[in-house]
Amino acid sequence: MRPEDGAPPSRRRFLSLSAAGAATGAAALSGCALQVSTGVSGRGETVTVMAKPDDISPDLIRQAQKDIGVKIVTVRYDLTKLIGMMTNGNPPDLVRGVGAVDAPYFAARDVMEDLDPYFARSSVLELDDLDPVNDLWRYDGRTQGKGPRYGMAKDFSQDSMFWYNTALFDQAGVDHPPELEPVTFEEWLETAKRLTRRKNGQTTVFGGSYNGVLTPNVLASLTAAAGGSLFNDDFSRIDFTTPEARKALAWYIEYGRTKVGPSIVQPDPNAWDGPTYQAGRMAMSGNGYWLGGLINADKKLAPLSRLAPAPVFQGGPRISPCQAGTGFWIPRKSRHKDAAWRVFEWFFGEAPAKGRASGGWGIPTLKSLRPLMPAQEDYQKRELTVQNAELKHFSVIAFTPYATADSLYALFNEIAPAAMNGRMSVDTLAGHLNATMNEQLKRGKEQVG
Repeated sequence: MRPEDGAPPSRRRFLSLSAAGAATGAAALSGCALQVSTGVSGRGETVTVMAKPDDISPDLIRQAQKDIGVKIVTVRYDLTKLIGMMTNGNPPDLVRGVGAVDAPYFAARDVMEDLDPYFARSSVLELDDLDPVNDLWRYDGRTQGKGPRYGMAKDFSQDSMFWYNTALFDQAGVDHPPELEPVTFEEWLETAKRLTRRKNGQTTVFGGSYNGVLTPNVLASLTAAAGGSLFNDDFSRIDFTTPEARKALAWYIEYGRTKVGPSIVQPDPNAWDGPTYQAGRMAMSGNGYWLGGLINADKKLAPLSRLAPAPVFQGGPRISPCQAGTGFWIPRKSRHKDAAWRVFEWFFGEAPAKGRASGGWGIPTLKSLRPLMPAQEDYQKRELTVQNAELKHFSVIAFTPYATADSLYALFNEIAPAAMNGRMSVDTLAGHLNATMNEQLKRGKEQVG
């Protein structure tokens, strides 16, 4: 049973949020949800939004005041600051989050508002109109993808899909990938080797980039593509020694070892794929549809670029997940939930959502907005053909609620370089990863209770 709002703080509840090392101390982050009002408007109120600068611009803030009469005050997203605001009883009213990994983590800690009552009454965000990617924001206390909705994605990509530059393929005499049928991961890596160019010991053209949103997400998706799961049934342990997880890990280590693309042992000076791909120094980029927002703005590059389906492992299932699903959620102790919901509706279903859909930076998460996706040019029509065919292969890859993706990413980055540099076997690496990551997951499970 949940303690009432204002109950004495619980050290265990606080530490369960700061398991990633974000903060220390003692506080409670739980409490009964307030009643949903019968008429959600929020006009005249002020809503505090914790976000990154690119999430909501000053122009959108001004537009919100004009369109719905709600004043938005932004706070830069920071996990330590978020925990501090929540433990002090003054949380933001809307918080940005990455649905693929944040939803189970925060929902398990009982700090997110169940939005089902709001969705049930909304004429803007109707359940039948929600793309299945929004199931990343559902959690039933055990498994991601089921149960109450705690947030929504603003747009999405199937992040295992990849773009490729036909000019670089042609220069290397390499055949283009099939338009609608997936290549295997083994084929993708061999192609990347053939496309990589080096001069005086320096890589001048990356054959391919396959880093996804964050390495733990990539490894979970690769393991699912091999036919398994990176986590056990209750997500309390990770196991890189199962045949499927080891296959995924071995492939990713080989990707890093061969230095065909950016990795922790060969960082991209640009820090992300966009500028490198745009400069003609990357032949393939595993970033999904959203990168088309950058590509299609370059009228020389766009006609040369193609979008391809997510690769598969030989003998494995065909899946094409979303590794992000970035959006917003409402803290349970928000003092302006109705106003926050009105901003939520407006941001995800009204003018801002329509603007994002027409810009090509991601797939709309409302099916009714799909006709707004750019299709004026032949290359845009071709991209949409590939993307629309890929949608039926989407599936939720459930993530653990017992650790942040960032904390697992940090552990991976401490250990994996030795394997990528040839100083450690994949089997030894798998053992080390199991030991360190499972200790983190054990602490997280103890703290959640």
